[in-house]
Amino acid sequence: MGLAVGVLALASLGIAPGATADDTTTDDVQSKLWHLEAMGADDLWDVSTGEGIKVAVVDTGVSETPSLKGRVHPGKDFTGMAGASTDDYDGHGTTMAELIVGSGRGGGIKGLAPGSEVVSYRIGLGGKFAKKGGRSAEAIRAAADSDARIISMSFGSDFIDPAEKEAVKYAAQKGKLMVAGVGNDGEKKNFIGYPAALPSVTGVSAADKSGKVAKFSERGDYVDLAAPGLNLPQWCDETFRSYCDDGGGTSAATAIASASASLIWSKHPNWTSNQVLRVLIDTAGRDWPKDDPSVYLGYGLVRPAPNLLDGKGDPGPADVDPLTNQKTPGVGSGKTASASPSEPAPSQASKGSAGGEAAAAASSSKSTESNSQLWLIIGSIAVVVVVGGSTFVAMRARRRA
Repeated sequence: MGLAVGVLALASLGIAPGATADDTTTDDVQSKLWHLEAMGADDLWDVSTGEGIKVAVVDTGVSETPSLKGRVHPGKDFTGMAGASTDDYDGHGTTMAELIVGSGRGGGIKGLAPGSEVVSYRIGLGGKFAKKGGRSAEAIRAAADSDARIISMSFGSDFIDPAEKEAVKYAAQKGKLMVAGVGNDGEKKNFIGYPAALPSVTGVSAADKSGKVAKFSERGDYVDLAAPGLNLPQWCDETFRSYCDDGGGTSAATAIASASASLIWSKHPNWTSNQVLRVLIDTAGRDWPKDDPSVYLGYGLVRPAPNLLDGKGDPGPADVDPLTNQKTPGVGSGKTASASPSEPAPSQASKGSAGGEAAAAASSSKSTESNSQLWLIIGSIAVVVVVGGSTFVAMRARRRA
């Protein structure tokens, strides 16, 4: 880890903002997975379940619950704790894995991409790792060297870690699609979150059933897409005795966005990560211009349906990152995968480009109270502007997103 980040006090966020600690029995947990119906999962699964795609989950570990039986591969542990990468010390990583690939067996969470598999990379998130550091950079590099195509990162920090930045660059050159939560502190401080804000990482915000951005979801020109992230079940703790009600956060949104990518990549296995992401952007639900992304919802709400069911979305160049509009060294051949491809528009906002927030804020205001069908079957979109007023604190924690 870099010098500045290596001494961070690592503090857990606990349950996502607005969550309650009421136990949810496994008998009714599946009734709370509103996003599956909203995204038309039953129809999607007739076309793709994510089979053949592995997702690296960099988190608190992934334990093999009944819902994850046969779907979890050991990656590597970077905590120094007893146990392995498949021993979740918190419950967070296992929840993310279930949201991605869960079968629902035993009354557990059913994932959006139940045919996919996860590879677990256990890092330190929380107070017990304050002196050790999270070692996320090492985990990202290990995931980049694996056969996982997608790296799902439901964690974040308020500072750039040089080692993590280099690891992300390395993973991009390896052709990995990286997804990260933008953070849950939008009502308090709203600092830029990393790795979500790094080039080649897809930053994901959280939205509710109506497509409205969560009040806690952080905002900025590093927000690329939005996904369901409110009122979802989650494991209460590492004992895996029960689920807690009203979980979510940008962590859950990250997992669901990763699952969406897995569905599309499974249907188009010869595409590159750039092409999968470009189609996710192209088909995202929005009622503002694509070249004018929102600081709240980015290019819009993730929707695999238009591509899987209707063949929509132009994959474009194999070797051009749609977030940066730059060629990705070592990825693709520069050829396109469609009969009538389109190069990224010169006016399309690149990740981190100057003026992005002002332009996106304007587009967000245009979307307020609209009636567009942004999820597959529901939803008007509205944004909530929350201006954080906290004083900058020099040392911030790596936390769950």
